[in-house]
Amino acid sequence: MLLGLLIGLAGAVLGAYLARKRKGKILDILQYAGVYFLAFGVLGVLLNTVLLRIL
Repeated sequence: MLLGLLIGLAGAVLGAYLARKRKGKILDILQYAGVYFLAFGVLGVLLNTVLLRIL
């Protein structure tokens, strides 16, 4: 479960970076960070599940 959180946080950082790069306002940055956190978090949980099944 920790893997999903860590990958989600990495996604939030990436989303905030992309929004700042595109000269977004603070709400744009927060929205990008939130959406990327959710998307990467789901992928992290799926990856965690697959790894636990294999190992």
